[in-house]
Parts: sequence; structure tokens; C-alpha cells
Amino acid sequence: MDNRPLGDLGRPGRGGPVFKPRSEAARGYALSSPATAYVGFLVAAPLVILITYSFWTQTYVTLDKTPTLGNYRAALSDPLVHHLMLRSIWIAGAVTLATVVLAYPIAYFIAMKARRKTIWLLLITIPFWSSYLLRVFAWKLILGFNGVMNSALLGLGLIDEPLDFLLYNEFAVVLTLAHAWAPFAILPIYVSLQKIDPSLLEAATDLGNSPLQRFLRVTLPLTVPGIIAASLIIFVPTVGDYVTPALVGGSDGKMIANLIQVQFGAANNWPLGATLSLLAMMSVGFVAIVFVIAGRGLGGRIR
Repeated sequence: MDNRPLGDLGRPGRGGPVFKPRSEAARGYALSSPATAYVGFLVAAPLVILITYSFWTQTYVTLDKTPTLGNYRAALSDPLVHHLMLRSIWIAGAVTLATVVLAYPIAYFIAMKARRKTIWLLLITIPFWSSYLLRVFAWKLILGFNGVMNSALLGLGLIDEPLDFLLYNEFAVVLTLAHAWAPFAILPIYVSLQKIDPSLLEAATDLGNSPLQRFLRVTLPLTVPGIIAASLIIFVPTVGDYVTPALVGGSDGKMIANLIQVQFGAANNWPLGATLSLLAMMSVGFVAIVFVIAGRGLGGRIR
């Protein structure tokens, strides 16, 4: 046994191993720094460009680089921006709620009841085998005035004339987006369900809990992180979606991303488009933070 003091262990020239935690950490940082710098550049560079452009002004082809807050004043005082922003958050929230509520039973079945989980997970990914635009156009054909749904209802004699409220409104946008983002809600919830220790469920049963009580007291609280992850995965990109509202939303289903797309496109006003993009990002970030805090509080309260 080595009776030397602990302080002597690891010092060079005394027969002990040489530990160099600082050099090892530096080597780790050196190895990871290229990838970190690359990812940071991809994230930071577009954001810096947006911030820079937001303080400039543009009159179609003339770009004035004099710093100004005029774009922010114009955006924050425009009732159209307020309306589209609130509508975007409302639609994204409705899509998130509908998708998570419908996805949870599917994830629960696959994680707890299904025998061949791999096959079920493969079936969930089938929508991704086709283009996103094709799926949106499919819903447009289904919900259209002379579409599949109206034709089926007319054939069954349930309606006398085609329904005109199925398409070009908020309902069509929510339905289409919920279908498009459903797999992204199922998978995080499935993963959280898979991590539950079966012994906890057995203990709840031994303590006299009914299946409903066991779900509310054990399963649901333990899957709150998965629900929060699924909600954020859906909510954040849904606010910025402009393809679906443009194709199935009509004038009643336009969102803030459609206005941003117009500023960067037809209006050729990149500074205002950058300003609207930053305001949308801040709004989404604020709502996401509130949702995470509320979700954690709800999870603790359920326990």
C-alpha cells in the first residue's frame, strides 16, 4: 500500500499516475469547439442579420442603414399586426392542445399495450413518406366545397347542399396543422411513458388505487416532461407556419408568418419583415416560458 500523503499522489517524478484535469478539459473544449462554433454561427448569424436589418429602413429598392426604431414603432402600433399575432398564438395553441390530447392515447397504447411497438412506430411515420405540400393539398381536396367530405355527406343524405365553412378559415388551418404535427407529439410522450418504472404502477395498485387513480397519480405526473416537450415542439414552429394558412386558411386564417413573408417578398421591405420576425420570436418565447412554468406547476400539483 502506498503510504504517501494524498497530496503527493499524482505528482510527476514520484511514481504515481499523472492526472491533468485541466489539460483534459482543455483538450475536450478544443475538440468540441469547431462543431460548437459552426452550430453557433448557424444560429447566431441569421439572428444578428435580423436584428441589424430591423434598425434599418427600406423604400422598395433604397436601403437606408441609418439606425432607427421606426420599424418597431410602426409594427407595435399597427392593429393588423396585433390581430395577426394574437390569431397566430391562438391557432398555435389550439393546434398544440388538439394534437397533444389526441396523441396521448396513441402513445399510451403503443407504450403500455402494444406488443409490436416497432411496427406501430413505423406506422406513425407514414405521413412523412409524402411531401408536406401534398398533405396540405390533400386536406384542401377533402374539405373543399366539392371535396370528399361534402360529397360523402351529400351521398349519405345528411346535408342538402355542400358546407362552405370547412375550408378557408381557422378550423381548416388547425385541422391541417394538427394532422401534420401529430407524430411530433406522439414520440416525446411515448418516450416519457417508456421510462416509467413498472414497479411504481404495481405499488399504486397494491395501495388500492383504481386504474384511473393510478393514471392520475403516477402515469400522468411522470409524463409531464414529455407533454411539455411535445407541446413546445408543436407550438413554436406552428406560429411561424405560412404555407398551410396560405393554402387552406383564406383571409380568415392568415397568420403573422404570412405578413412576414409578404414583407420579404412582394413588399420588398426586409427591415420591417425582420422587425416582425423578432417580435414574433419574442412573443413565442414568452408564451413558451409561461407554458413551461405552468406545466411544471401542474405536474407538481398532480403529484
